[in-house]
Amino acid sequence: MALVLFAVAAGLLFLLDPVDLSLWIKAAHVIAVISWMAGMLYLPRLFVYHAGAEPGSVQSETFKVMERRLYRLIINPAMIATWVFGLWLAWSQFGFMGGWLHAKIALVVAMSAVHGYLGGALRRFAEDRNEKPARHWRIVNEVPTVLMIVIVILVVVKPF
Repeated sequence: MALVLFAVAAGLLFLLDPVDLSLWIKAAHVIAVISWMAGMLYLPRLFVYHAGAEPGSVQSETFKVMERRLYRLIINPAMIATWVFGLWLAWSQFGFMGGWLHAKIALVVAMSAVHGYLGGALRRFAEDRNEKPARHWRIVNEVPTVLMIVIVILVVVKPF
């Protein structure tokens, strides 16, 4: 429901073109990023617990449902919204110029690659084909955090 409301509000912003459209787009971008990051931090944690569950067990099947819903209903739409609003801001506010912006975009591409990696893992878990131990997923769980920290520093400090 929240995603539908968010999509409708975003569509109205583009159609109505309010005076401070860029501020609204920036707010939508931040909301999308927060949603994306929440999912990117939670999904590997679910994998940590799922890796310890017996394949075919009730617990394993419950994790499959949780992981699928999180990925399809939160993480994917949030990533798409992050890219759409972020690219609009990069174009309208900065003309895609600035070393910090190029570095940020490269790191967001890396975050998107992690997103894809988690999607592949989701499919393997759904097919009971996960071969990675819980320790692997604990380490993977840190990757989005590190990327997020560097991205936020680039956006706020704009070091170059």
